[in-house]
Amino acid sequence: MLLLVILEAFGAPVRAALQFDHAQIADGQWWRLLSGSFVHLGWYHLMLNEIGIAVLVLLCPDPLPLKIWLRRLLILCLGMSLGLYFLVPDLTTYVGMSGVIHGLFVLGLLPQARKRDWIAIACLAYLLGKLGWEVITGTPVSDEREIGGHVVTQAHLFGSIVAFFYGLVFGTFSGREMPAKTADPSTATT
Repeated sequence: MLLLVILEAFGAPVRAALQFDHAQIADGQWWRLLSGSFVHLGWYHLMLNEIGIAVLVLLCPDPLPLKIWLRRLLILCLGMSLGLYFLVPDLTTYVGMSGVIHGLFVLGLLPQARKRDWIAIACLAYLLGKLGWEVITGTPVSDEREIGGHVVTQAHLFGSIVAFFYGLVFGTFSGREMPAKTADPSTATT
């Protein structure tokens, strides 16, 4: 979260250097497939994404090792951006973490839902409904007016789809992704 704030503090020059830019990616600036998720249209846009991350942490409180967090971020950023690059060729630029956050919600909520956590089930139902609504109707104009740019709903969809496949490959939904907890020797009984 702090990294996002620091990048926003540098403003438009950093945004321009890091944003997903279809033409510049085609010219070999591949880092933009990753970095575009870490810059925002402005402070309001950043605040919405930061709130999304905070809600994610509250709803999915299981701690993750740094290695898993970084792998998730890398794969979600790249997968979502590749989806935008190849499947939305008319999109010229993109910034923001919302597509990745949608994916992180899938990865955090699905394992809880499998354990019959009704809050997680309700949140997943909402997420699926939201994605369906965006596919059918797009985004309310008021949201775009507030953040100062077009909401790329395909990023939300692609982030969620990439997360689903990530979860299948890495065993997130079955519990294989997390390292086994070792017993605390101080609590062992004989």
